[in-house]
Amino acid sequence: MGKSRIDLIFNYEEITLENTTKDGPMSAEQEKTSTKENINEVWSSQERETSKSRYGCEILQEKCTIKDAKNKQLPLDSYLVTYMIDGNIFYDIIRTSKRVNIFDMYYDKFGNCLKSIEWTDGRISPRLWGYKAPEKKKRK
Repeated sequence: MGKSRIDLIFNYEEITLENTTKDGPMSAEQEKTSTKENINEVWSSQERETSKSRYGCEILQEKCTIKDAKNKQLPLDSYLVTYMIDGNIFYDIIRTSKRVNIFDMYYDKFGNCLKSIEWTDGRISPRLWGYKAPEKKKRK
């Protein structure tokens, strides 16, 4: 089976968006620098926001180390995701309630790149993680 028509349309839109700027089509030099920038940033800010609503996943850290996953201050529902792009292995820390959501998110973005999805060593309750105590008002 080949790609569906919708997949081809989306692929065409991604290619045309990658190779254009506000001023028009990119030169060969601009394309090289834009691909270098894309290598440094795997997830754009827009993708980070849509991952929360579309997949129920929050990207806590991207391109981190295994040592970062051993942090006890992470939430209990966080995972260390190991994936490979162009022969390079990367690690992300993702927060979600189900592993299948992580798989869906990475498969939709990169294809068959996932190597493992493992628990982090986080010990903070998910509802308390990121909680900031309200400021107390000064009494007169």
